[in-house]
Amino acid sequence: MLDVRSRWGFTMKQHYKNLLVWQKAMILVTRVYETTRCFPNEERYGLTSQIRRAAVSVPSNIAEGQARLNAGEFRQFLGIAKGSLAELETQLLISQNLGYLTDANPLLEQLSEVGRMLHGLLNSLATHNSKSSSAPQQPTTDI
Repeated sequence: MLDVRSRWGFTMKQHYKNLLVWQKAMILVTRVYETTRCFPNEERYGLTSQIRRAAVSVPSNIAEGQARLNAGEFRQFLGIAKGSLAELETQLLISQNLGYLTDANPLLEQLSEVGRMLHGLLNSLATHNSKSSSAPQQPTTDI
């Protein structure tokens, strides 16, 4: 099994629930759901649904990528999570422009924090991958 350590001490052997970025993304999802409860009913299947799906996609992709136990796939899923964050940011700004959100800043700040953490984790995985690609590969029996 690949043993990737980030600067946060996370290894691929650990559970995704131990990742601080996953925990922060879960808090973001909860805040998004709470915030969108007050959106107009006519947006239930439109913007509200889109915002919630984008928010849920972030921790979901972190979890799925980590569960693959392969750094390359993990990076791919973290990239998808970053894309979902950009989608969520855009939708929150649209909501603010339409007057559904009076102040999107608290959510946008939380979103930025998750984005910075994802970026750091991606860099950590890329750094590990470049180091390990130049070193001889050791077979492992750890499953």
